[in-house]
Amino acid sequence: MPLLASDEIDRALAGMPGWGRRGEAIVREFKLDGGFMGSVGFVNRLAVAAEIADHHPDLVISWDRVTVTLSTHSAGGITDKDVALAGEADRLAAG
Repeated sequence: MPLLASDEIDRALAGMPGWGRRGEAIVREFKLDGGFMGSVGFVNRLAVAAEIADHHPDLVISWDRVTVTLSTHSAGGITDKDVALAGEADRLAAG
C-alpha cells in the first residue's frame, strides 16, 4: 500500500474534523457519552471494524475519552487504509 503524499493527507484531514497529524500518524480524541462503559463500547465496535479491515489502530481509553492513532506500520506512514478507518471511527462514535 503506497504512502499518501503530504498534500493528500492535508486534503483528507481538511474533511475530517477533529483529526490531526502527529508525525507519521493521524490522531483524534473522541469524547464519548456513557463514561467508561461508553468508551469501552466504542472501542469494541471499532475493534470489529478494524479486524474486518485487517488494519489495527493504537487505542488509549481514559474514562469518557478514547484516543485513536492510525498509521500503516508496514508502509511506514499514512495510507488510504488509515483515512478509511478514521472515517469508520467517526461513524461509529456518532452512532
